[in-house]
Amino acid sequence: MRQVLDETDRRIAAALVASPRASWREVARCLGLSERTVVRRVALLYADGTLRATVVRNPACFPHLVPVVLRIRCRPNKIRQVAQALARRTDTVWVDILGGGDEISAVFFLDGAEARNNLLLRDLPATDAVSSWTAHHLLRVFPTAFRWTAGLLSPTEMAELIPKPAPPTTRSPSYTQLDVDTALITALAEDGRATYTDLARHSGTTAFTARRRLEALVNGRVLRLATELDLALLGAQTEALLWIAVRPGALEETAQTLSIHPQVRFCAATTGPANLVVAVAAANLDALYTFLTDTVGLLETVTAIDTTPLLATVKRTGLIRH
Repeated sequence: MRQVLDETDRRIAAALVASPRASWREVARCLGLSERTVVRRVALLYADGTLRATVVRNPACFPHLVPVVLRIRCRPNKIRQVAQALARRTDTVWVDILGGGDEISAVFFLDGAEARNNLLLRDLPATDAVSSWTAHHLLRVFPTAFRWTAGLLSPTEMAELIPKPAPPTTRSPSYTQLDVDTALITALAEDGRATYTDLARHSGTTAFTARRRLEALVNGRVLRLATELDLALLGAQTEALLWIAVRPGALEETAQTLSIHPQVRFCAATTGPANLVVAVAAANLDALYTFLTDTVGLLETVTAIDTTPLLATVKRTGLIRH
């Protein structure tokens, strides 16, 4: 994995964060580069693991999934071992070590109520290094927050890469899972940029059918394609989770407002005293302070906020950090 990227690599990476399956020709046209330059540079970025492509399911479309975010208090001298053990679980999507070095935040997509109960009533109590935890169900994820690009792309460039988003809906998307979908999801989780020929081979169908089905899943927000990388490489040196308490009647409006902010990477309504969790990626601590005072601070609907900086990321978007 690279420790630093030059300006061209950073912009290519930002384009692929914005549009994970964009063709090299589309990226080249958007950034004003030659296609050959994009192909050469991006091949190296994927080869050394600086960029990784994957996919994440929308739990609202999979009724058996129970999406939960946990704040887990641990003994500081054991926190890395606990975080790594959580990251190895196939049902964790994000695992971060937070602010004081004694707390972990983890997002789980649990396979039903029994799996949730086993985690909360058996697995965590049996872990000596864990002292306490709080569990919050994810009620709704606001997808516009996934348009984060560290400010490296202009609005015009963003518009070239990303289709205009569908208007927000207050109901869960309607989705009927087909037999081919499971194989497609498994293949894309391993390589979000797998060719349609490869996807067809994994799913036992044709390249045309694989492409048509993937487009339907993405356009229907059943799946979210993602490009994973160390955000510091794009200039985001400070990340934090904000646990925000919002007046219930203003939750939707507040979430929509924050989810489109250029420094917000994730925004979801949750159960619990803090009913909105927001992941922020800022250039530095001063930029985080400005976001808190000039953006969150101006929202009269916000009644309380708990800001927890991220010390380390162990797993993100279902991929373990190396």
